[in-house]
Amino acid sequence: MTDCWQAWFDGAAAPNPGPMGLGGLLLSPAGERLELSRRAGASGCNNEAELLALGQVLDMAYAAGARRLTIRGDSDFAVQHLQGGAHTAVPRLVALLQRLSVSLGRFEGGVEFFWVPRHRNGEADRLSRLALGLNTAPPAPKARRRRGRR
Repeated sequence: MTDCWQAWFDGAAAPNPGPMGLGGLLLSPAGERLELSRRAGASGCNNEAELLALGQVLDMAYAAGARRLTIRGDSDFAVQHLQGGAHTAVPRLVALLQRLSVSLGRFEGGVEFFWVPRHRNGEADRLSRLALGLNTAPPAPKARRRRGRR
C-alpha cells in the first residue's frame, strides 16, 4: 500500500470579489475521507479563495498525518504559481503564496500538483459553493431546440 494521500481543493467568491467559500477533500491511503467546507472570514477574489482553500487542505492533511501528498485543483493560477511557472505582484496573493510554500515544506515525502478540469474537481467545487450557500447541484444539461414547422 502506498503512503501517498490524495487531495482536491477549490475556492469560490460570489460575487467576484466577494465573500469566499473554501472547499477541499482529503483521502488517506486507507480510504478515510475528510472534507473541508467553510467560509473565509474576509472577502476576496476567486484566486485568493483558491489559495486559502489549498492552505486549509494542507493544514488538514498534515494534522491527519500525511507526509506525502498528491494535490489536484482546477485553479490554473494556484497550480502554475506553486510549480514556479507564473508570478504575481498582487501583495495579498504574494503573501498567501509565501505561506503556502512554507506549508508545503512540512511534507518531507513530497507534494505533487496537478491541474484538473473543473468537472474532475466536482467534490471540492461543491464543498466551496456549499460554504457560501450557493447551488451545489451539477449544472443541468442544456435543452436542445427543435427545428421544424410551427
